[in-house]
Amino acid sequence: MTRASLDKQPADVAAMFDRTAERYDLLNSLMTGGRDRRWRREVVRAVDARPGELVLDLAAGTGTSSVPFAEAGARTVACDFSLGMLRVGVRRQAGVPRLAFAAGDALRLPFADGTFDAVTISFGLRNVADVERALGEMRRVAKPGGRLLVCEVSHPRNPLLRLGHRAHLRFGLPALARVSSNPDSYTYLAESTLAWPDQAGLAKRIQAAGWREVRWRDLTFGVVALHHAVNPG
Repeated sequence: MTRASLDKQPADVAAMFDRTAERYDLLNSLMTGGRDRRWRREVVRAVDARPGELVLDLAAGTGTSSVPFAEAGARTVACDFSLGMLRVGVRRQAGVPRLAFAAGDALRLPFADGTFDAVTISFGLRNVADVERALGEMRRVAKPGGRLLVCEVSHPRNPLLRLGHRAHLRFGLPALARVSSNPDSYTYLAESTLAWPDQAGLAKRIQAAGWREVRWRDLTFGVVALHHAVNPG
């Protein structure tokens, strides 16, 4: 079975998520000790979706992260390149008003220029093969003045916490992988997190893609970070 690796071939990454689609939300909660729910609440507050706005939720998977935006009154598009995840999402979120699902690759978004008031991606940016190109595509489909919110794994800035976090990734997650029915996802998570830039490094990439007013806020001591930006138009 092909495993997704750090070259992030789209077909391999999509296949990995296809295999985990039915249990994806449960696995997220188990891997994070339930903290993923708090992180997603912080994303909802930061995006601040409003009635009448159009929000793009990238790497939305089963649409769990998209529902709160729709409930806030925004027309919301849950976009993912894993058809398996989308199928589960369409079934689970059936009947949620103002929520639509779309298949799409972050490197070639199937939307017109200047469409969305807000674009957000949670725990998905590190899975794309070309981060700068994906950030450029997000800016292309955002309206002038449109908002960007990236929620992604990061690195604690406290040296002791950083050391403990890296030890967990190097040894804790591989231990979980050995007893999991889907070990590939745990191994890939550890590898991709260790290779991901820190808060300042990601901020530079976002700014290089043309976004402005870039800032970030740490969650759980920097294990996760929220990066905000605005499309200058």
